[in-house]
Amino acid sequence: MNLEELTQTIVQALEDVKAKDVKIFNTEALTDQFERVVIASGTSNRQTRALAYAVSAAVKEAGADVLGMEGQDTGEWVLVDCGSVVCHVLQPNVRDYYNLEEIWGGKEVFMRANEECASRLMPHRVQHAPDAEA
Repeated sequence: MNLEELTQTIVQALEDVKAKDVKIFNTEALTDQFERVVIASGTSNRQTRALAYAVSAAVKEAGADVLGMEGQDTGEWVLVDCGSVVCHVLQPNVRDYYNLEEIWGGKEVFMRANEECASRLMPHRVQHAPDAEA
């Protein structure tokens, strides 16, 4: 499974369980440990754990490996290590406090939209244009 497919699988799993504020960051220039960081919010301990388990199950079902999962005991911040992509699922107050977006820095990755989503994108924003590269 290539990087884009793995990232899409993770994002789709998060969206299926109604994650809030999903963001993807390219970390290739920052670390050699992984290439993407996906950050999402859940509204409660239960939802945060459910989001992480959904990511884990979807990645395994797609034939990729989940190297580890941490934080599911409290559910405030659950990390799912999928090798080249690391997924952080946090409650909003924890996400605000740690501000991972600032740590992993700046350049958010926009995935190529599926055809069915193209009509809902904001074409006036260059990064959202349907023909923009991911």
